[in-house]
Amino acid sequence: MKTAGAGVSMFLLSTFVSIGCAPGTADAARQEPPRVNADQMLADVAFLAADSLEGRLSGSRGNRVAREYIVERFSRLGLRAFGDSFAQSFVVDRGGADLEGANVVGYIEGSTTASWSIVITAHFDHLGVRGREIYNGADDNASGTAALLAMAEYFTEHSPRHTLVFAAVDAEEGGLQGSRALVEHSPLDLAHVALNVNLDMISHNERELYVAGTHHYRFLRDYVEVVKARTEIDLLIGHDRPELGNDDWTGSSDHAPFHRRQIPFLYFGVEDHPDYHRPTDVFENINTDFYVQAAGAILDVLLELDRDLAAVIGARR
Repeated sequence: MKTAGAGVSMFLLSTFVSIGCAPGTADAARQEPPRVNADQMLADVAFLAADSLEGRLSGSRGNRVAREYIVERFSRLGLRAFGDSFAQSFVVDRGGADLEGANVVGYIEGSTTASWSIVITAHFDHLGVRGREIYNGADDNASGTAALLAMAEYFTEHSPRHTLVFAAVDAEEGGLQGSRALVEHSPLDLAHVALNVNLDMISHNERELYVAGTHHYRFLRDYVEVVKARTEIDLLIGHDRPELGNDDWTGSSDHAPFHRRQIPFLYFGVEDHPDYHRPTDVFENINTDFYVQAAGAILDVLLELDRDLAAVIGARR
């Protein structure tokens, strides 16, 4: 993101996250709240950030293991593939050497409007091994990848109104190469992508989760604000103004190639922390309570967008 290996605890949280209803609906009228499977999400983070995957550097054995794991999860969830495989290969340029990379892309067709889609992205690569130290990348970005899987699981059980595309992308750490490949050689009809929701580092904070993008696409702010008012974490809007310099995250992660194509985005992430791009970014150092709440808030925003996507589509024209 924002461009000593440790034993991984298999601590599993038994709490589930409740998500609210549509804006303007009274609390008393709410149905049984939808839930994200926190146990499975934390198990996915623990697997992806394990020492055995050696930091998931693009082109490495550990990266391929992570890719195969995500493919298997997509398959078990019943997502559909574009073509014969969830894995979409591309060439990764790493210091002049061409290596194999692959995005993992699947989708759930909309129950009412299949032609328009929301693309949810999270990169699964990290920095690999440097010297004798493993850069596990638990927050960056096993956390976003596992949340993407949790949201895919939720929507397989609760059909979205519009098509949702789930893209676990490779080679973000090497210059957003996977997301650029996804956009430049896309299986999608980009003219009918309503927006991109990008998850990159969402687990390592006490209370604050930022969402960037509403400075550029002001019509998205209301969807964030309604969730901000009912979530228990601090959902903060910002990090997307040019005058912020290095604190402007507009071009810092996998939403950037979408933005360059004038596709609106919302980017969810925490600010940098002492474990960012360090060997100490391990499962034990994420805040599991905050992480589950953050994933719930993002899912809540997705639900709001899916319910009212016609307005989003109209506003971007």
